[in-house]
Amino acid sequence: MAWRGTVGRGFSAEEFEAYIHTLTFGAWRPKFAVVHNTSAPSLAQYRAWKQRHPPITGEQWMHNLVGYYRDEQGWSAGPHLFVADDKIWAFTPLTVPGTHTPSWNPISWGVETVGEFDKEPFDGGVRDNLVSALASLHSLMGWSPKDYKIGVRGLHFHKEDKGTTHKHCPGKNMVKTNLVNAVAEKILAMNSGEHLADRPAGV
Repeated sequence: MAWRGTVGRGFSAEEFEAYIHTLTFGAWRPKFAVVHNTSAPSLAQYRAWKQRHPPITGEQWMHNLVGYYRDEQGWSAGPHLFVADDKIWAFTPLTVPGTHTPSWNPISWGVETVGEFDKEPFDGGVRDNLVSALASLHSLMGWSPKDYKIGVRGLHFHKEDKGTTHKHCPGKNMVKTNLVNAVAEKILAMNSGEHLADRPAGV
């Protein structure tokens, strides 16, 4: 299968919001976002990478992931985003289908969150960046994270896919109700309470 390309760039929350408004969508558009956790690396491991001499940079990690997904797994793409405590890393372009969960690859964005959230707390910078990234994506597409129907719309967790073997992803410390509420609140804060459901993507 042909590789669908890689962005390989890290953004602050504000930079990511600006970046997604530069995108041009063709025939493919996702219906919802699916949240994952990386497990490997854990958040502790990710932070340790940066303390090495020389450090493993986010750019190097993105390059290594190409080798893993494309060359080792033989996939045409990987997840769309890897959200860490320092940056939101764009991997597979948001304008094409990714590979991240068996049942919903053709219709969803895959958003990986750096951490092992069965053991590590879901808080601080990684939580803030995930909430911001999801709010930006939902605002762009005119979605509500609370308007949920499995496999159709609303914010999804990986473990909700009956086709996956990852039955705990994204981990017990990431509580879906809390995340959905935080994303909804962030959307309101970003858009001064305006209703955006009728705004087309990219406008």
